[in-house]
Amino acid sequence: MDTMETQTHTLETRDVDLVYDVAGPLPTADGQPPLLMAGHPMTAEGFQTLASHFPDRTVVSYDPRGLGRSGRKDGRTERSPELHSADLHALITELGAPVDIFASSGGAINSLALVAEHPEDVRILVAHEPPLLALLPDADAALAAERGVQEAYHQRGSNAGMAQFIAMTAWRGEFTEEYAAQPPADPAMFGMPTDDDGSRDDPLLSGTANGITSYRPDVVALNAAPTQIVIGVGEESVDALTGRTSVATAEALGQKAVEFPSHHGGFLGGEHGYAGQPEAFAAQLHEVLDSVGR
Repeated sequence: MDTMETQTHTLETRDVDLVYDVAGPLPTADGQPPLLMAGHPMTAEGFQTLASHFPDRTVVSYDPRGLGRSGRKDGRTERSPELHSADLHALITELGAPVDIFASSGGAINSLALVAEHPEDVRILVAHEPPLLALLPDADAALAAERGVQEAYHQRGSNAGMAQFIAMTAWRGEFTEEYAAQPPADPAMFGMPTDDDGSRDDPLLSGTANGITSYRPDVVALNAAPTQIVIGVGEESVDALTGRTSVATAEALGQKAVEFPSHHGGFLGGEHGYAGQPEAFAAQLHEVLDSVGR
């Protein structure tokens, strides 16, 4: 996203000051809905590379409540699809409904909650790899694995927590007794330091977002909505945790997940660490939006 073409705005609500970026005209020049990119816990900057491949669309990205530039005013720390859905609804009302949404990870879950509650807000939702752990056949074991990440974080710090998170998300197939019997992941195995910086407020590792990963979407409401819903899955992560949750989500909605190039962060550029294949990913997203929007 070219910063020279991007305008930053703040939407003040009772609970949060939502900061969002707009690249392109509003109202849109061609009558196409704005394309809103939503993540969690990723903020707007994570979509810069992907947005740069959509010069034909007005692209909006935002920092979710309590993350990045969007400061909370409600005095709370927990995160839930319902809270983020309310924020998305307020933002879309400000932009002018309906919008198209590309949503990633926790943002995909929050966007599914939005469509269930406010179906008129969204024309097309492409929900890429929503980590809906409760929909897995091994949900109890998956949720236990998630608790293991949080225990490592609270007991030994962010590097230990991230190492355990990598181990969990890299595990292939169902979570078995073999996974549970493994020793705690060593940060040094992943090239990370082993020290503890003392922080315990990481949105990914702390457990404040458990309401998102344990969410059960309202399948009846989603299937009744006029919104065209597409569940995306990375071709490299089909049998990993978020790939499996994507397949399970699509099946719950009576559809098949659509494959996208690369992995969970397949749209990321090299400036964000674990790069994907953003050009190929964007091409697939263009194709999906164009075919569904006809």
